[in-house]
Amino acid sequence: MKFLKYIWLFVIALAFGCDESYIDDITPVEAGPDTENPVVSIGFPVDGTQIRVVEDLTDITVSFEVTDDVFLEEVTLQLDGNTFATLSNFKDYRRVVESIVYEDLTNGPHTLTITGVDGEGKTGSASVEFEKTEPYTAKYDGEIFYMPFDNEYLDLLTLTPATVVGSPGFTADAKVGTGAYQGAEGSYLTFPAAGLTNEEFSAVMWYKLNAEPNRAGIIVMGPEGEDAPPATLNNGFKFFREAGGEDQRIKLNAGNGEGNNWFDGGEDADLNPMVDTDWQHLAFTISPDGNKVYINGNIVREGDFPGPGWEGVEIMSIMSGAPNFTHWNHNADLSQLDELRIFNKALTQEEIQQIIDDEN
Repeated sequence: MKFLKYIWLFVIALAFGCDESYIDDITPVEAGPDTENPVVSIGFPVDGTQIRVVEDLTDITVSFEVTDDVFLEEVTLQLDGNTFATLSNFKDYRRVVESIVYEDLTNGPHTLTITGVDGEGKTGSASVEFEKTEPYTAKYDGEIFYMPFDNEYLDLLTLTPATVVGSPGFTADAKVGTGAYQGAEGSYLTFPAAGLTNEEFSAVMWYKLNAEPNRAGIIVMGPEGEDAPPATLNNGFKFFREAGGEDQRIKLNAGNGEGNNWFDGGEDADLNPMVDTDWQHLAFTISPDGNKVYINGNIVREGDFPGPGWEGVEIMSIMSGAPNFTHWNHNADLSQLDELRIFNKALTQEEIQQIIDDEN
């Protein structure tokens, strides 16, 4: 009975408190005049986005935010002038954050427009232009990897993104297209080696030298481990640079499974950091018929080779010797790189020159 007594005392006290205005009354507040247009912000896609997929049709998720100072009545989404979604009856009538799927996007350029309408009929809108590109197909015989570095680290043939280590960047100072790789300290890219470890191998690229630090890895495929050479040199290859006097010398080491061979062109393979300040074309080929190193289409070193060994090679490093070729401090390259292509054949000098001509 004591318990019931205390409950009744609490109810009486609560009623008295409300009567005496100990709890504030709820007072409606006027929204005020509607003076501003809705504001639209599009999160994805953004201007210049390139949608790359293998399929001819794909779905994309449009993300956006619309705000108003008083009351949002409606939001419409249009692609290329055609409405594909209309939203209303919002839980938060001043701010809408949504993601809407657009289905079956076709190849080609597109314009997305999102418009907000407030309770007074005032509108605000935003538009972005983007593109769904046609899938890239190999341009040259034997081409199995192509990375143009147009503001993304992506192999366009397999649509495989790179694993990014550190903070590399892009530069608009590209040899071809809209961007090129810009090296940074402690930074590089890696790709799976699967599909690249063939009996014949070629790589071509445009390269703009930064001679500091005075040695670096450019393209490296080697087995894991920091053991001292030559054990880690006997499989895969190392394409790198290091000081040759005041110049930088381009070198290739290739493993044949049992041992390894050096392809050092001496002064013919030198780049002068004070003279060779523009884009230079680098290439090398590996095959049982012999290996060759090229600069600007000219052979700077060639020699016999029994054929590549690939045991233990699981990744390709781009613009650093790390993680598997750092024995002599061939770490991150701060230079620029563009238009990297890899082939499952040994390119001829004529084929390399044709690529140079096409990209000049």
